[in-house]
Amino acid sequence: MTPSQLKYYFPAEWAPHTATWLSWPHKEASWPGKVQSIYPIYAQFVKALTEGEQVCINVNTPLMQEDAERWLSEIGTDLSKVSFYQHPTNDAWCRDHGPAFLVSPDAPWKKVVVKWKYNAWGEKYPPHDLDNQIPFRIAEVRKLPVFQPGIVMEGGSVEFNGKGTVLTTTACLLNPNRNPQYNQAQIEQFLCDYYGVSNVLWLGDGIVGDDTDGHIDDITRFVNEDTVVTAVEENRNDENYEPLQENLKLLNQMRLENGKQLNVIELPMPSAVIYEDQRLPASYANFYIGNVAVVVPTYRDKNDEKALKILQSCFPDRKVIGLDSTDIIWGLGSFHCLSQQEPA
Repeated sequence: MTPSQLKYYFPAEWAPHTATWLSWPHKEASWPGKVQSIYPIYAQFVKALTEGEQVCINVNTPLMQEDAERWLSEIGTDLSKVSFYQHPTNDAWCRDHGPAFLVSPDAPWKKVVVKWKYNAWGEKYPPHDLDNQIPFRIAEVRKLPVFQPGIVMEGGSVEFNGKGTVLTTTACLLNPNRNPQYNQAQIEQFLCDYYGVSNVLWLGDGIVGDDTDGHIDDITRFVNEDTVVTAVEENRNDENYEPLQENLKLLNQMRLENGKQLNVIELPMPSAVIYEDQRLPASYANFYIGNVAVVVPTYRDKNDEKALKILQSCFPDRKVIGLDSTDIIWGLGSFHCLSQQEPA
């Protein structure tokens, strides 16, 4: 039977967490010439989360754990709120290689893991064999059963309201480098069967510089069960202007699982962040919702404050924290891409 038939579903990110899972960054090629510069902010991210939940970190070696502990201790992180697991990874993007945790209050197992295939965004960055094992390793330490749909899917490509609706993009899920053997209707069926949703909403393209082929977590995010924030570019000459306007139009026509219209809140984009002649996928939408804090990437930009204010109004019960992501985004992702929540 599928998770859906067993009444499992993927909770919204704001539902209570048992923990947040991370994979400690170590791949020099993901941040060429800059990997050392990301640790101070990454440590701040971990510390902010420990104020509300346990943070579980996959590390490759005891030496890497020592290094991580040093970075965290230097800024006064409570290390009793951090658990390390010797689970070797190829890279740091736990949103995409980590497990999808589903819950069902009435089932004998209250929580299960769905282990999708992971192919590093269409075989762009081999090897990814270690990353592909992470859901199994985490399920093993948590003693949870594992479902395997057998298709490629990444956590950053799907966004949930916890009530039956999932948002995704055709640019990513229908890309021939993922699951060329399946059409849109078949992919929808997998989403319904293995995430426990009943309503699939499709946006179009993602933002410029996003090497994931249009992950939803860079553009549009649920902030409650009937409201999304969506990135909008104000500058008509910017190459993100058209695709984000198109997505805005689609969102304004969409209906939730209960037939209600979606509430849509516009979130500004930062000015283009360019490093070594490359436009990076800088967006305020790549925030992560922890139990007590919402951690938002900022870019030393005039719109930072505006974005933080909008998000604070969306999460009145949580502290919205902006952390400078200018170096982290050189890796082509930010706080949401780096993390995966484990629901309570």
